[in-house]
Amino acid sequence: MSNDASAPTPPRPQTAEVARALRDEARFGAAFLRRHGLRLLLLFAGIGLSLWGFAELADEVGEGEPFPFDEPLLLFAHDMARAGFDRFFLLASRLGYEGVIVADTLLVLALLFRHRLRASLFAATAFIGSMLLNIATKHFFERIRPALWHSIAPETTYSFPSGHAMGSITLAWVAVLLFRHLDTPRARPWRPVVAALATTFVLAVSLSRIYLGVHYPSDILAGWTAATAWTLAVYALVYPRSPRSSLLPARGEKVARRAG
Repeated sequence: MSNDASAPTPPRPQTAEVARALRDEARFGAAFLRRHGLRLLLLFAGIGLSLWGFAELADEVGEGEPFPFDEPLLLFAHDMARAGFDRFFLLASRLGYEGVIVADTLLVLALLFRHRLRASLFAATAFIGSMLLNIATKHFFERIRPALWHSIAPETTYSFPSGHAMGSITLAWVAVLLFRHLDTPRARPWRPVVAALATTFVLAVSLSRIYLGVHYPSDILAGWTAATAWTLAVYALVYPRSPRSSLLPARGEKVARRAG
């Protein structure tokens, strides 16, 4: 007779032990949802709605279908043309490209200098990924820019989605989300200020592209939705949980710094 036949059969788990394990899992799940449920819901809504919006816009652009609101809004913006508006929107457009690049670089370097490694990883990944996503998407759809009038700041690259819109809203989201993690008495009152300034900046940059006649409004919406989905996804990966403050140095880092 073989050894296998004579080997004792391992005991099966008792019903009470299985029930206890299931209760422990249920308690863990309930505690996790109580602690992170709202954050998960907001992230899911932000990423899901953004992806859905971009997919709808991209589908129409891919089929060559015009958006009914594009041309009327462009013509409305052109009717507003004044010398003062020209100067303002040219400046806003320049800040939306050159200013965003400078701000992105300085922010990442400042975070690295202050040893905020996770924050710098989040910011750098969001900025670089948004830029690469914009370049790839432009060349995939190859949408020609509007040509309803001769722009005072003409562009020759593809139109969909707007790089200015993507760059500005990526910077805005990074600033708002980093301030969310900077949980200090001094930082908390600045959160609504940062959010208001970020929103104003994004709107000014994006509207400048319509005013200058180099982007359709649908290009702007596509840039907003694509960059929002990307930045929130990166945020969810880099910050899987909600720490008290990921911008502040950890206790071990403080001790090591004192010892050094």
